Parts: sequence; C-alpha cells; structure tokens
Amino acid sequence: MSLSQNHFDVVVLGGGTAGELAAAELAHAGRDVALVENRLVGGESPYFACVPSKSLLLSARRGETWELAVARRDEVTGNLDDGRAVARLAEAGVTVLRGWGRITGPGVLDVDGARYRFTDLVVSTGSEPAVPAVEGLADVPVWTSDEALTVPDLPRRLVVLGGGPVGCEMAQVYAAFGSAVTVVEASGRLLTAEAPFAGEILADALRRMGVDLRLGAEPARVERGPGGLRLWLSDGGVLEADRVLVAAGRRPRVEGLGLETLGLAVQPGRPLPVDATCHVHPLGSSSFTTETRVLNVPRPGEPAETEMRLPNGMAPETVHPNGTSAGTHAVDAGTGHPNGTATATRQPDAVGAGTQHAEAMDGAVEPSEPADGGMGHPDVADGGMRHPDGVENVMGHPGGGGVWAAGDVTGVARTTHAARYQARVVVANVLGKHREADYRAIPRVVYTAPTVYAVGVSPVLAEQAGLRLISAGFDLSGTARAAVDADDRGRVELYADADRGLLVGAAAVGPYAEEWMSEIALAIRAETPLSLLTDVVHAFPTFGEAVEAPLRELAGRL
Repeated sequence: MSLSQNHFDVVVLGGGTAGELAAAELAHAGRDVALVENRLVGGESPYFACVPSKSLLLSARRGETWELAVARRDEVTGNLDDGRAVARLAEAGVTVLRGWGRITGPGVLDVDGARYRFTDLVVSTGSEPAVPAVEGLADVPVWTSDEALTVPDLPRRLVVLGGGPVGCEMAQVYAAFGSAVTVVEASGRLLTAEAPFAGEILADALRRMGVDLRLGAEPARVERGPGGLRLWLSDGGVLEADRVLVAAGRRPRVEGLGLETLGLAVQPGRPLPVDATCHVHPLGSSSFTTETRVLNVPRPGEPAETEMRLPNGMAPETVHPNGTSAGTHAVDAGTGHPNGTATATRQPDAVGAGTQHAEAMDGAVEPSEPADGGMGHPDVADGGMRHPDGVENVMGHPGGGGVWAAGDVTGVARTTHAARYQARVVVANVLGKHREADYRAIPRVVYTAPTVYAVGVSPVLAEQAGLRLISAGFDLSGTARAAVDADDRGRVELYADADRGLLVGAAAVGPYAEEWMSEIALAIRAETPLSLLTDVVHAFPTFGEAVEAPLRELAGRL
C-alpha cells in the first residue's frame, strides 16, 4: 500500500472510552479515521472498571456467593472479548490498527513498523497506576484494581493501600465476601478531597462490615514471609496479608507516544495541557492547563473569575492498573505475575491503549501542581506550536490539523462520563464546530453502600481557591423514605457561592444517591436561581426530598 493510501483524516491513539466514541462519531461525520489500540478496544470501563466493579458490588448487596458473583462478573464483561466493540467500529467505518502506536513526526504515525499519515491527532491513552515508593513493594506480588476485578481468587487477608474511591469500593466488595480487609490511608480520613462527612459516614459503613481502617498511617516496608506478606506501618503497626491491593492514585500516560516530535514538552506522569476546546497546548501557554480548572466557567467571551483545582476525582469506576485499554488478559505483557498477580514495578504499556479511569481520587501521590510548572516550550511562537525543524502547525499541515486530547490523559475529572463528554467536545472542534468544555458539574461517585456522590465545588476546593461558601445540610433520617426503607444512613450538603448567590457544589451519602442527586448537577450547570430550585416539587416518599430543606435555608441566607 502506498503512503497516499495510508493517509487518514484523523488518527485516534487509544481505544478506550474517549477514543472509541471520538473515532466512531468522526467516522459517522464522514472523516476517514484510524484507531490505534494494542489491547482491548472499549477500554477499561466494560472490562476492568465500571462494569465488573458494579457487578461485584451488586452481588455483594444481594448476598450472593463469591463463585456466583465471579461468574456473573465474567459474563457481563464478555470474558474480556472485544469482538463486539471492534465490529461496531468497523460498521461505523473506523479502521482499527492493532499494535504499538508512536508519532514519529508531524502527521506521521508508526504502528509496529507500518507507517501512516494523518491530519488530526486525538490522544486518549488514559492513565497508569501510581505505585508508592514503599520498601520491598516492588519485590512482592501485588494487585491493582485490574487483578482485583478479574481474578477468581478470594484472599483470606487483604490489605488495601489507599482510601480513595477504588480502595473503598474494593474494600467493601472483598469484605462482603468474607475477606479480612484492612485499609491503609495516609491522611486522617477517607475520600480526602470531599466534604468530611462523606468519608466519615463511609468509614462507619466499612467498619460495620469488619473492615479495619488504619487512617493516618503509611506503609513503610513490605516483605514476603512463610505465612504470606507482612507490612510495617509508619505508626508502628504490623499487618499480615495474603494479598496487597495498591489503590494509591494514577498518572496520565504520556510517555512513549512520540509527542515530542510535534514540539510538545511532555513531562512523565503529567497530564497533557488542554484548553477548553480540548486542544493540546504547549506547557507554559496562556491557556489554562489540565490540573488547574475553572469550575465556575463563565459564558463564552467572559473572563474567568475564580480558578481552582479540580479534585483528584471521586469517580467510581475502577480501572485497569496500567490505565490502558487492556489487552487479551488482565495482566500486562511483561508485568504480569504467572499466577494472576502483578508486581508493583510496571513497564509502559503499549501506546494506543487508552482508557478512562474512573476512580480518580485515590491518594496523595497524584501531582498537585499545575502541569505547566511555569515553563514555556522553546518552540512556541505566537501562541502556536512550532516543530523544532521549523514545521508550523504541529501536524505539519498548513491551515488544518491539530492535536486534541480526551480522557484520563488530560487529568480532568478522570471518569468515564467525563471522557465521553470530552470526546464529544473534541469531535465538534475537529469538525470545525467550536465547542468549549464546562467542568462545573461533572459528578464524582463512589458506588459503595451507601453511595457517595459529589458534584461541583467541595469545601476543600473552596478553601484552596479562596471561595466563600455558604453551606446547608440535611440528614436522610429526616425523610419518610428512610423510615420506609429502614435505612437512615446518609446526609446531603449543598454549597452556594456567597458572592454570586448561586449553587456551586453538593455532596450526598445515601442509598443510590447517584440517581436522586442528578437534579443538583443540572442546577449547578445551568446556574438555576435558588428561588426556582425551592419551588421544585419532589415525589413523596423519596430521598430526593432531602434537598428541599437545605435549598430553602440557602435561599433564606442569600
């Protein structure tokens, strides 16, 4: 095949949530699209994240046996077969390129030795686990959520490193099926980026299940012993375990993509800096970067008023530890342990394996500084990107082409639903229809029992940003639905911007909170006046009634 026949309008690196959607919609719009994927097309969500974790959580609530739960989990994940996903893409007109993809120059892609040309590039390569630097951890077999959601093993003793969404969900799953679970979290509470009450209620629920919470302690050393694994903690405690599950945060996968050849300064473990259109910008550009987000995004054309860090996600879906679209098995080539576990030392996964991580708030190891670090790229001129060799327009196509990014690799909101949203923003802009992303109301959920839900600004974020919040709350025990269901666990808190008089954030803990709190996400996104929100009538008896009292309180105080 000649080079001219190997040209695509758009190349998508990574076939996870964002990549698959972007590729299919661009193809439907008439673009000639290639998607590069070295592992499972479809990404983490259907195979290693949302679907298997929620399946196991449901089985736990139903009181099913572990064997039945595993069988059901494997059935709903299609036994790690991506045939249907590939067929859907083919039907849409997308060319799926299996292999390791790397950009070798402006508009040039190499996939396992085969060369292709393209105009636009969409990077959706996901993220990979951040493994803490604990003495001995790299020398023992450990799990990440990947193994925890694919293997049939039920450890007698499980230690979970990390008290974020992944750690909490996995702790509840394994405790429900009989494992003796210990969660080690360096901070003093669970879900540290969210309102304190959320972590407190969830901690109480886990303790009631027998989970041992070691809050304020860090793992200091791990070694293999005759009876399994032994962990020494910073507070002097010693834990015995059969398995250690690492759930301590994730890093965007940006290495090995060859983006440097496009004049982009890529920093290992740092997200790709994108603007509101999801266009990738050089580090140090004037556009806001991926780790600093404007939550109270103004209307187009208006200046942003307040910038603050988006929380390291509180999203629920557990994902493949390497953040890729997965391969033919749960364990990565070159990193897997023969008995289904994985070592803490990871090698880079095949490029083009993109995924969306769904639990993005797992630990303090995530970078906390803006991605640009205040440094500009030497090849930036007049707000554009210039290749070191002088080739203008990073893709090497004057008047057209660009580099776009969506999903975990951007470091924004890191959830499956956020990946889909960003993918649609990318599609619109590639097609020439200007669209800007607004991240004010991206839900963050932990699908434990009870569910933890948050959206918009949290008290932690407000304090960091100097935003004056007025809060009001209500315990679910005050609703008739709690009495009917004989489950009064939970609370709702709503947060309003004292200066603008608008609802800007919310948190809730309670049965299926992710369902009955959606109206609050819409209210934040639409900047609905409190006077209108207080006039909304909720069905009786529902947990949704719990928002009425705090809404009235906020309206009366503003």
